[in-house]
Amino acid sequence: MQLFTFGINHQTAPLAVREQVAFNADGMEDALRDLVENGAAKEAAILSTCNRTELYCNAAHPDQAIDWLAQYHHMPRKDIEPYLYTLPREQAVKHSFRVASGLDSMVLGETEILGQLKTAAQQRNLRVAADVVKVFKEDLGDYLRHPALAGQSESGRPHVVLVVGVNGSGKTTTIGKLAAKERKRGKSVMLVAGDTFRAAAADQLEIWAQRADAEIVRRAEGADPAAVIFDGLAAAKARGIDVVFIDTAGRLQTKHNLMEELKKMRRVIAREVSGAPHETLLVLDAATGQNALSQARLFHDATQVTGVVLTKLDGTAKGGIIVAVMDQVDLPIKYVGFGETVDQLSAFDPRSYVDALF
Repeated sequence: MQLFTFGINHQTAPLAVREQVAFNADGMEDALRDLVENGAAKEAAILSTCNRTELYCNAAHPDQAIDWLAQYHHMPRKDIEPYLYTLPREQAVKHSFRVASGLDSMVLGETEILGQLKTAAQQRNLRVAADVVKVFKEDLGDYLRHPALAGQSESGRPHVVLVVGVNGSGKTTTIGKLAAKERKRGKSVMLVAGDTFRAAAADQLEIWAQRADAEIVRRAEGADPAAVIFDGLAAAKARGIDVVFIDTAGRLQTKHNLMEELKKMRRVIAREVSGAPHETLLVLDAATGQNALSQARLFHDATQVTGVVLTKLDGTAKGGIIVAVMDQVDLPIKYVGFGETVDQLSAFDPRSYVDALF
């Protein structure tokens, strides 16, 4: 058995290859289990980042692993092979330690890959498991203190916040909670119903506007979202509104035309308000696995995301993928949501979050 690393370079691969890889990010755990159970590898792990997707495998026949990678992404081997790269053994071992940490990947197997984590513990002379966990938690808590968490001053009026994300992530609910926070600070708030695609989306936002005591600008279902945003910002400037939150339609991050529409909306915002959007928040469901990296990368490319809101932490999910999002896409976690009531949104506290993970 030897340790091999095969990677798909997102920067050189065509868009079609990158999108297919991103689309299949969910469900990797089951696929990796099949790889091991079918005997193609003794152990395996996969790492998905903003620049690459890498398969680590301790295998006797690396060709089987390459075949599996192509089959998993529903692509002929000849289409994916030109964009694969391999790492020599010493580099593969070095990279596999990052995977073994379990922070930004899914890992199956207990021997060579996970052995790297044990080696690190030995190097720091940590003899008790509790000590390993304690040091790990401290280091992780420090790492999660992204410089951008210090916050930013609101310059000018209105302060415009664009909220983006996939369907079902909790964008509209998050906007309502953020609006309530600003109202408690004494700010005047306007919500702009830029989601004109989903049925009753504007109705839902209007309910949140009432709960938060905020104004709202909406148009008929099917209206041009950029036009709605134009009207909303014009109204906000005329009324002297302090903060504007703009809702957007949920969209798959791999759909090029929908992401281009987001770029258009952003251009309208920038044209109507100097320096806007001042913040762009990406809403991620805590139950999202490796696909969160794809969402963060592609939404960031389209809208220059400034921070992440992690939602639905009231369920069983803990959202450990956010460590990978911070590491690979360099985005801070700004808020965490944990319920449906207007006050169930908190500023992200790294120490409390790490304590909840373990």
